[in-house]
Amino acid sequence: MRPLRSPLIQAVLAWVLAAWLKLCLSTIRWRQENIEAAEQVWASGGGAIVCFWHSRIALAPACWPLDRAQPPRALISLSADGEFIARAVARLGFPAIRGSSSKKSAPDKAKGGAAAFRDVLRWIRGGGGVAITPDGPRGPAESMAEGALVLARASGAPVLLVGIACRPAVRLGGWDRSVLPLPFGRGAIVWDGPLVWTDEATVEAARAEWAARITAATTRAEALLR
Repeated sequence: MRPLRSPLIQAVLAWVLAAWLKLCLSTIRWRQENIEAAEQVWASGGGAIVCFWHSRIALAPACWPLDRAQPPRALISLSADGEFIARAVARLGFPAIRGSSSKKSAPDKAKGGAAAFRDVLRWIRGGGGVAITPDGPRGPAESMAEGALVLARASGAPVLLVGIACRPAVRLGGWDRSVLPLPFGRGAIVWDGPLVWTDEATVEAARAEWAARITAATTRAEALLR
């Protein structure tokens, strides 16, 4: 077993990451654009879906106020790396539902993905909010998988697209070049939506449109910090 896959080591690292993120996210001076879109969804009291790119997972807790928004769940992959992330975000108030919005999962994980879909759908229909990274867990970066759209159609829930950025920050290696925040900096959150997907638009057209809008929101968030 590789050391970083040890449950004990993962638990320790998850605790360290959660503590670090709490420090950073609470000391960053956040600026929000089009917050009215999110406030509309939070005030509705019904289920909701929020989508952002995988590279922004570490920043995402800053965009969902636990005191007034729907109770959240994070959809996180069944991979070993996903276990580490799930432990960390749970400490920040975002318990995980394990699965993936991608259809590229290995066959031995397909049943887990189907179960996750059912769990997420049940949670949304009960009035909860679900965070999804539609280009996870393996990319390509900023390419939207079909699963988020299918979930939006099945639930009928409004979808918020969000771009998040902060400075200073560390860009990690890997396929998505994840952003790790540093404390006492500046941050920006840009909202788009709410959207509701119907069959009037084809899956491919909707995937392309929503991906472009998440990327545009992310680019705008980065621009607000220049």
